[in-house]
Amino acid sequence: MTTSMDRKAVAHELDRIAAFLEIKRDNVFRVRAYRNAARIVNGLTKPLDLALEDGSLAATKGIGRATLESIRQIAASGRSSLLDQLRGEVPPGLVDMLAISGLGVAKIHQIYETLGIDTLPELEAAALDGRLAGLPRFGEKTASNIARSIGYLRQAHEFKLSHHAADEGQRLVAALARVPGVLSATLAGEIRRRCELVGDITILLVAEARPQEIFTHLDTLPGVHEFAGHDDRRATIHFAGGSSATIVVTPPANAGMVLVQTTGSRTHLAALETHAKDRGYSMEGAALWRGSTFVPTPTEDTVYQTLGLTPIPPELREGSGELAAARDGTVPVLVEQGDLRGVLHCHTPYSDGSHTIQELAAAAFERGYQYLGVTDHSPTAAYAGGLSADDLARQGDEVDRVNQAVTGIRVLKGVEADILADGTLDYDATTLARLDFVIASIHSRLDLAKEAMTERLLAAMDNPYVTIIGHPTGRMLLARRSYDVDLDTIFEKAAARGVALEINADPHRLDLDWRVVRRAREAGVVISIGADAHSAAGLDNVIYGIGIARKGWLSAVDVLNTRSTEAFLAFAHHRRTG
Repeated sequence: MTTSMDRKAVAHELDRIAAFLEIKRDNVFRVRAYRNAARIVNGLTKPLDLALEDGSLAATKGIGRATLESIRQIAASGRSSLLDQLRGEVPPGLVDMLAISGLGVAKIHQIYETLGIDTLPELEAAALDGRLAGLPRFGEKTASNIARSIGYLRQAHEFKLSHHAADEGQRLVAALARVPGVLSATLAGEIRRRCELVGDITILLVAEARPQEIFTHLDTLPGVHEFAGHDDRRATIHFAGGSSATIVVTPPANAGMVLVQTTGSRTHLAALETHAKDRGYSMEGAALWRGSTFVPTPTEDTVYQTLGLTPIPPELREGSGELAAARDGTVPVLVEQGDLRGVLHCHTPYSDGSHTIQELAAAAFERGYQYLGVTDHSPTAAYAGGLSADDLARQGDEVDRVNQAVTGIRVLKGVEADILADGTLDYDATTLARLDFVIASIHSRLDLAKEAMTERLLAAMDNPYVTIIGHPTGRMLLARRSYDVDLDTIFEKAAARGVALEINADPHRLDLDWRVVRRAREAGVVISIGADAHSAAGLDNVIYGIGIARKGWLSAVDVLNTRSTEAFLAFAHHRRTG
């Protein structure tokens, strides 16, 4: 963790902790301690991980034991267990209100206790409909300023993480599907292409009714207060609190063409339009034409097949050679979630997880998996409760007991071992030999120069016990950029050594980036999809990893944990003997 962005990301999380404590009316000195820690971290003159490593941050006045532990935890994992706990105790929307000019803790509690409002969308609605102005010590001017401030906050949030956007989009789809005259509602755009960051939510409505008739019903949706950008088939709706969505309406006869147009990237659509012209077609407006003749396209497959192409999955519509593959009939059969036999990279209360081994095993079994790979943190990750060699042995005994008690699923003994600056792991060979597999990850010294970081990973892959390199570039979406590393050299070594590289499915990471996954596959690298689950619900992170794998053109055969339990263990064992 070294860049100014990284320091700011950690400082932001510390400020969030302070804000939650402030809303809780916690001890004022504790609130001040976290605010001071945020200020100190943000003002560091050396890389944060170096300040942690050499002890200078711990020795800084204003950094106490509790704040230091939070800093270590956030810097390495992007998470704070204290912040997670506070989110369960305080409605997060109340904390968000602290960012609004003119609102302090007293007024926020007044709003919450009087109006029952605990989210920004509700607050904006109350500011607009007069309820806020009617409260003592508020008035119309204060309410207007609050509404304007919420508008500024909306503009600041240009992108959403994929899981946030997908959740929001699905809720909107469910509401729009109930609008009179709508036959179907479908997410399109970046969400449908499974992009890791989403700037715009786009939804296609297929309807027999005219678009204007559909639009008249949209203002009845919960939280909608503004329309913008109307044309004869498209509208943008804004919600209280900042979210917006583009709604496109089409009749069934050309629903396929419009879904293609609202899903594909600009590059994909430009290439598709050129291809269509070469074959005597045009994509004018919202339809496919041959000369002046309208060509019905009720489905997307109709569009591609009419143009002499095999259908292209939405995830591949990025303008990176998919049309050539569709012309040649070489579009791969992409991996699906149902292809996964095992779920890997899971944390338990032995380190920083929240569900026991047996609880995770039961949850994995319910989801249809044959094996569960438990990989708690190693000693260097003290901020996350990293396990000593003795702790790891004790956990192995528990895995044996769980395997004797359950049927239908096997728990595998693993660990997420830290890769130290010189490329060694923080367990000895005797300890690693007791495990079924090992994920090796970098959590510190992210500031190394490209050559040094590359050598660090290359050295780790020389360790015969390393099965998988976890989150290989260290990025945290919207928080921390990837560290500098020669990926092509890493891919070459991973393929030669038989080490898998992970697509970390935590939606805050999604690392490897899909833009390089295809390159890794072409170099002969086996890819693992790791849930990085810290709870039973976290097992479902794999759906986001599947999206990245599909965007990287991966088939089931390219993914390590589509293999059976025996085949997975054979892969890990081969590293030790081959």
